[in-house]
Amino acid sequence: MMTARRRWLVAMAALAIGLAAGAARAAAGPKEIPLTIEGHRFTPAEITVAAGAPVVLVISNKDKAAEEFESRDLRIEKIVPAGKTVRVRIPALKKGAYAFFGDFHPKTAQGRIVAE
Repeated sequence: MMTARRRWLVAMAALAIGLAAGAARAAAGPKEIPLTIEGHRFTPAEITVAAGAPVVLVISNKDKAAEEFESRDLRIEKIVPAGKTVRVRIPALKKGAYAFFGDFHPKTAQGRIVAE
């Protein structure tokens, strides 16, 4: 009887640890990636993310004019006011490259997200 009870206790402890670890990962949320707009350019111009995991871009605009983060590939548009920071949630992506640009300065504000 003692060994069966011990096995049950070990199994319950393992289950509790697994649940706690899963809750901690969920509470942590998606990875945040900083992205800066300065001189009408995105820095970094290329961002590498893990395929299959959502991320949040934390976009800081250091210019004196607003910019729009836009990606036709991702179907996302977000105005980033001058001197402000916005957060853009990117869903889990399949492997590949996804272009983005600044809609107000598309010749200079360009970049891409690479999901590996």
